[in-house]
Amino acid sequence: MSKGPYTVGIDLGGTKMFSVVFDGSKTEVGTSRMPAQGFEGPETGLKRIEESVQEALKIAGINAVDVSAVGIGCPGVVDFETGMLRHAPNLGWQEVPIGKFLAGIFACPVAVLNDVDAGTFGEYRSGAGKGARSLLGVFPGTGVGGGFVYEGKILRGRRASCMEIGNIRLLGSTLEGAVGEPVTLEALASRLTIAATCAIEAYRGNAPVIMEKAGTDIQKIKSGTVKKAIDNGDVAVENIMKRSIEYLGIGIAAAVDLLGPDRIVIGGGLVDKMPDLYQKGLSKSIQKNASPALVEGIEIVIASLGDYAVARGAAVYASEQGQTF
Repeated sequence: MSKGPYTVGIDLGGTKMFSVVFDGSKTEVGTSRMPAQGFEGPETGLKRIEESVQEALKIAGINAVDVSAVGIGCPGVVDFETGMLRHAPNLGWQEVPIGKFLAGIFACPVAVLNDVDAGTFGEYRSGAGKGARSLLGVFPGTGVGGGFVYEGKILRGRRASCMEIGNIRLLGSTLEGAVGEPVTLEALASRLTIAATCAIEAYRGNAPVIMEKAGTDIQKIKSGTVKKAIDNGDVAVENIMKRSIEYLGIGIAAAVDLLGPDRIVIGGGLVDKMPDLYQKGLSKSIQKNASPALVEGIEIVIASLGDYAVARGAAVYASEQGQTF
């Protein structure tokens, strides 16, 4: 077993990985960020995770033996008991033994979580969700993820993570699924879909700022680009965002009806760039679509931990409930 007071949190996102070393007072003392490049496959991905963690340890001036717990948040469904990443569609990975891999590097407890579970837990412990009894977290990014913490416990299934809010089905169809297949919330509210729709409007000549800054390349249409387009009068882009937020609110309203949280925290790159648009739009949509008794007095707050939410939540969870693999 390791002997030091340090913990490590890893945010394995759909587009980037971010490793953070925390000291005994939960202060960040070393970080490393690099592209996830999930298309290279899980074996290469695991090596990149190790590279990222080792760089963060080096910056912190410590070694693996100084670490007492390691947690990782992953963009997909995870098995809590085996530490297996079951399915991560935005990485293209399936059945990846992340828990065993990390246990082979660190002789300490490890926690493998869904990334939004980890981010919601981080906000619950020390961010915008602090003091809430129950907290629903929704983070639109490359996909749309959800997490729920009730009295200090992450809501989970029999073994696997749950709260796959991005997979809620709404009426309608898209080209992504089979003919007649109901559309997912993620297909309406993720940054990837927003970027693709902005590219179409740019191609049509309706989004001149998008065309000027990024053309029709969806890889270049980042959250900041969308915000800049709205600020500079691209009405088509603003309408895309408002529609997307309205749909996201419909999905969140369904979760409110099922879980009755006393607070909702929203975060991610899109929310960070356009907090007012999201907060006002979601409040209106949720109030309209959720049961009046359950939505009464509900708080909708912006995540306050920023990029550190997932890493911090994963590290804290690992220190409290991590296990050996």
